[in-house]
Amino acid sequence: RSAIRATMRAMLATQMEYTRATQIAAGIGQGMALLFGFVGFWVNPFLLFIALFVWIGAAQEASLVQMKAALEGIPVRRAMITEFSTLSPSEPLSRAVEQILAGSQTDFPVVEGDVVVGILTRQDLLSELARGGGDAPVGTAMQHEFATVEPTEMLETALHRLQACACHTLPVVRQGELVGIVTMDNVGEFIAIQSAIGRRR
Repeated sequence: RSAIRATMRAMLATQMEYTRATQIAAGIGQGMALLFGFVGFWVNPFLLFIALFVWIGAAQEASLVQMKAALEGIPVRRAMITEFSTLSPSEPLSRAVEQILAGSQTDFPVVEGDVVVGILTRQDLLSELARGGGDAPVGTAMQHEFATVEPTEMLETALHRLQACACHTLPVVRQGELVGIVTMDNVGEFIAIQSAIGRRR
């Protein structure tokens, strides 16, 4: 079924913009899925499972292309969060608890001066709190291995790194200095805003 969608998309892309061609091909794929589902309901229940997979595959393909189109050519600096909290390795974990309860941030860059030395995630914080309480230093729970991104890199690159790492926050550094963070949530918000602007146009 994905090969059929790919062929339809290639044919449509010769006549229109690629993202639009993908949306139309996905719509046709979902229409076929409805047909399979209707026939399967009366003839062969196995076709219902085929219809479900075709529908899900078409929807995922369309969403992926829309996401890539929304992020294409956009540098990280346009979407990064510039107002955020940091922690130092020597601060107690209770300080991270206070920061979480006071705002919406759940993962924190851990810095010494302006240099990022680790990431404290919500999950690591909760695990350490369960073991030793809030008096343990942040340095005992933070992740020492983490990815970063520069403000001039593309947002699509940042999204790939976020998906590959075990945390939901990516420090944005310029010449080694922390200047912002990128999270899965704010990338999602940026895509939603870009999509709304695109619909208006």
